Amino acid sequence: MVCLHGFGDTWRTWELVLPALERRHDVLAVTLAGHAGGPCIEGEVTEAVVLDAVERAMDDAGFESAHLVGSSLGGYAALQVAARGRARSVVGLAPAGGWARGDDSYRDLLRFQADLFEQVRAMAPHAHSLLGTPQGRRRATELLVTHYEHIPAELLAHLVLGMARCDAAGALIDNALRHGYHLDAERITCPVRVLWGTEDRLLPWPRAAERYRTDWLPHADWVALDGIGHYPQLDVPLETAQLILGFTTP
Repeated sequence: MVCLHGFGDTWRTWELVLPALERRHDVLAVTLAGHAGGPCIEGEVTEAVVLDAVERAMDDAGFESAHLVGSSLGGYAALQVAARGRARSVVGLAPAGGWARGDDSYRDLLRFQADLFEQVRAMAPHAHSLLGTPQGRRRATELLVTHYEHIPAELLAHLVLGMARCDAAGALIDNALRHGYHLDAERITCPVRVLWGTEDRLLPWPRAAERYRTDWLPHADWVALDGIGHYPQLDVPLETAQLILGFTTP
């Protein structure tokens, strides 16, 4: 199994579900190229460069194919890697790129994320103290989850600092603004399950899933998670692990 995190995140976004997944699978949790702790990107930052790095990580691990699990940008990447023929199955957690054809609201989100990265970089030196209170932890997680009390402060600090150190953030946003999102869905021949929180504040359900539901992945197994936010793996890790394993374990 290969787990791919969201934009600005690191492999540790999967930390709360990894123990359950590792009891049933050999798991590779990748940090995407251009992100903190991931491979550096030399030259132009493109979608293909990020996907190529995922495939190299699979090759290095000896995974000719794998069950792919991806969150947000990582969900979109998992579907792209599946279109390259490397997936046994895909579980996407609110995969990015699913806005309806002609819906330009994704551009507003990308500009918002550019501002958000600047804010996070400014507060990063104070991350540990800000996350030392329940109010600080709520503020840091309000765009990502509806349940935050169980998430360790140390993990939240790591994720905040990881976002601040995502060197390719600006270039990835510029690339998405120029080229948008495209998926050769007919090349995806493996089973696909999509999980989406109904309280997702970054990729609102169902609007941000419209093209997946009606065009690209109408026959996928769709699971709407009532009252859950953008990162189910952090929000409700036990339920999320069960939904992943229920789809990927014979």
